[in-house]
Amino acid sequence: MIVGVPKEIKNKENRVGMVVAGVRALTQSGHKVLVQHNAGVGAGISDEDYRKAGATIVESPKEIFDRSDMIVKVKEPLPEEYSMLRDGQILYTYLHLAADERLTKALMERRIVGIAYETIQAPDGSLPLLAPMSAVAGRMATQIGATYLQHDHGGKGMLLGGVTGVDRASVVVLGGGVVGINAAKMAVGLGAKVSILDVNVHRLDYLSDIFGNEINTLYSNSEQVEKAVLGADLVIGAVLVPGAKAPKLVTREMISKMQPGGVVVDVAVDQGGSVETCRPTSHEHPTYTVDGVIHYAVPNMPGAVPRTSTYALTNVTMRYALMLANLGWKDAVAKDEALRKGVNIFNGKVTYKQVADDLGLPFEPVRV
Repeated sequence: MIVGVPKEIKNKENRVGMVVAGVRALTQSGHKVLVQHNAGVGAGISDEDYRKAGATIVESPKEIFDRSDMIVKVKEPLPEEYSMLRDGQILYTYLHLAADERLTKALMERRIVGIAYETIQAPDGSLPLLAPMSAVAGRMATQIGATYLQHDHGGKGMLLGGVTGVDRASVVVLGGGVVGINAAKMAVGLGAKVSILDVNVHRLDYLSDIFGNEINTLYSNSEQVEKAVLGADLVIGAVLVPGAKAPKLVTREMISKMQPGGVVVDVAVDQGGSVETCRPTSHEHPTYTVDGVIHYAVPNMPGAVPRTSTYALTNVTMRYALMLANLGWKDAVAKDEALRKGVNIFNGKVTYKQVADDLGLPFEPVRV
């Protein structure tokens, strides 16, 4: 199989879909790997590094798409890439289709095989290809929130952990999954007062066991969310429903009642956001203000730390990339149920039910 690795073109996205070890594994298995010129520079990987591992360096993205049977990326295709995709081509990347009808319909029209990292689901319900980026984003969310609470960034002028004799900042984390637990770890480590809300009581029990009295666990309902948000200095949206749009937990009215200079970091923005006032921003222009509250809503947060993120991501994606290349996608998904759940688009149809339901499109299960 010919596997193509294009350079990411999303704003300030410096991750790359494959590292040197991945190229070596594929080429040693008899496959050919095409890597676009300078695709890995942001992650500290040179063209020469790829060449030594057996890759062929290609100048243009069009040549990558034209020649490759499978495209391995990090982020979803942007409009300028749609026309380069072709019938039957495997696209293996993060897709987040439930929040993007235009992209979904474009992939349906191109009749590609769309395999989404974020919906590959292990038998225990975990999302192994989403977890490392969720961990990165969760940790970043606290760092970013702490920065924007500074007065020079428009915030209240608070140090997250305070100092002796001065109150600490209050951090509210909506969702106790991978993003939430990593955000909480950072916030607790910096000395903040931390509350985590979740609808899963067993998860709250687990978080209580892990953190003890260092955090406050709350069952998530509209009343608890409002009370927590109104008392928060930093709100971190960490809600995830696999493959689906994020539920809007924080209303515009709640935001209007927060103290000016408060900060919202909505990690769920790539799935539509859990805060009503949030809209996608970029690393170039990451924030805006609503009713005096700073909103940070960059969909590709881990792209700001590409060296860490690229290696963390490819540690988990390469297993399935090899399986897809060695077996072909049909035999691979027939063999592996977790991978089968990653197939979101095939033969012009939506094959992941939650995406179809959220976008009001017909659903057709994968049949191989």
